[in-house]
Amino acid sequence: MADFRVRRLEPGQTKIRNVPIAVTPEGFWCCPSPAVLQKTLKNHNQQNKQKGSPPPSKAPSVQKAPSLTAEKRQLPNQLRSRVVSDDQRCVTPDASSASPTKAPERPPKPNGENQQRKICVGFGQPETCDLKVILFGKEGIAVRMSVHRNILAEHSIFFADKLSRQSPVPYIEIMDCEDVEIYVETVGLMYCKEMKHRLIKQSVPRVLRILRVAESLGYRSCIKSCLDYLEAVPWVGEEEENVVKSIRHLQNDDYGISPILKRVASDITNPPNDTLAHILEMVLKSSEDRGRREMKSLVLKLLKENNLWTNGSTDICIETLYGSCRNCLDSLLAVFRQASEPGFAERSLETKDPVVRQIALEADNLLWLVEILADRHIADEFAVMWASQNELAELHSKLPIMSRHLVSCITARLFVAVGRGEMLPSKDTRQLLLHVWLQPLIGDYSWLQHGCRSFDRKVVEEGIGRTILTLPLEDQQNILLSWLGSFLKVGDNCPNLQRAFEVWWRRTFIRPYVEQQGNLVQSDRS
Repeated sequence: MADFRVRRLEPGQTKIRNVPIAVTPEGFWCCPSPAVLQKTLKNHNQQNKQKGSPPPSKAPSVQKAPSLTAEKRQLPNQLRSRVVSDDQRCVTPDASSASPTKAPERPPKPNGENQQRKICVGFGQPETCDLKVILFGKEGIAVRMSVHRNILAEHSIFFADKLSRQSPVPYIEIMDCEDVEIYVETVGLMYCKEMKHRLIKQSVPRVLRILRVAESLGYRSCIKSCLDYLEAVPWVGEEEENVVKSIRHLQNDDYGISPILKRVASDITNPPNDTLAHILEMVLKSSEDRGRREMKSLVLKLLKENNLWTNGSTDICIETLYGSCRNCLDSLLAVFRQASEPGFAERSLETKDPVVRQIALEADNLLWLVEILADRHIADEFAVMWASQNELAELHSKLPIMSRHLVSCITARLFVAVGRGEMLPSKDTRQLLLHVWLQPLIGDYSWLQHGCRSFDRKVVEEGIGRTILTLPLEDQQNILLSWLGSFLKVGDNCPNLQRAFEVWWRRTFIRPYVEQQGNLVQSDRS
């Protein structure tokens, strides 16, 4: 809480800044906007600089007389603000009731940046105000509020406690007030009959500022109204974190913040595997292309974000993911069998189209699931499942390339995962994966480059090469010589594995010679 002082204000001690003050429908004076406060401070600083500047040269100069029209302007009569001009002094009630006498001359104020500029704000009926509260804020801004003791004591535990312990005095000073503008507005809310209508016009950040001031004042009805507002209003962007941080410490108090926190946290402590499984099932079974494609992208992004925050410490429903993989594999194999039946190519388009669409759907679903598994580094088991699909690989060559090419995308993604270290399958699994699926991938490579937007040739070729180079040297030789025969026949329509070929060449022909020379040198030294 800000520093609290109670004292009398001597006549001629302060100087009040005359600034525009708005009148609210409730009938109290509202604190000027931050722009007005900053403008007041800026003008004050400029005046100080002008006063502190060296006197001009004695050369004759002509100066215009200042215009008096602006100085003679007065506030409208309907504004009942108790705003005092710069040439007036604040006096105590005792002084105001005395006979009118000319105030003594004020000594000249020394130049300095620490001069206070004050703003007068009145609440309720000005003639019945019996207390002055002066707020000293940052950057030399101060506000004097004319208020009523009974109103402040009724609504604020802080003011009620201070007023009950101190002898009746007309002035209360609060030093180092962090948010003068909101402090004045919060005091003004004590004069409102319908606080909800006042808050509904505010933004979430401003209500959070009001809530902080209300907490410091012990203004319970305002705290409750702010919480009701935050429970009902939507939160945008960073507002969610700011709201949760601002209200979480009120959980032990009897303010009922549970409805607000339930917006961001559930009472269920276990991971919502059933919910995620239901979401996966809905996406995989969707028959609307655009909606399915967009939701796959969104769910994948959210799962990656979840994996980043948990640092891979928790695996959400692995069994659910692999159960979906098995179902998609079974469905894909079934439609492959149907599409490879004799005479299927001669059937009508109406008969073939549903089967072709089903192949594309199941292959796309599998590719999406593999992406999730690889990102979570749990795709080793799927690599074993895919490497053992001998029947699917045999049927692959019997289907038109336009229908089957998405299946090769799954193979390419697995090679990329091995090359990046996203999964660590055994040597036997890597050998079987290359033996079963590399040739079908080479057969579809031309179509993948020109007919698949998401296909990245360089990434795939790097993944295939790195996967080959993880095998024993004899297996590397067999696979790369087989690739060389295909590459010399079709050129760009085949993966370019020249970088892997160079590594294998050096390992086969250069490394033995280098090691032999090294052994000879070592033997000579010994």
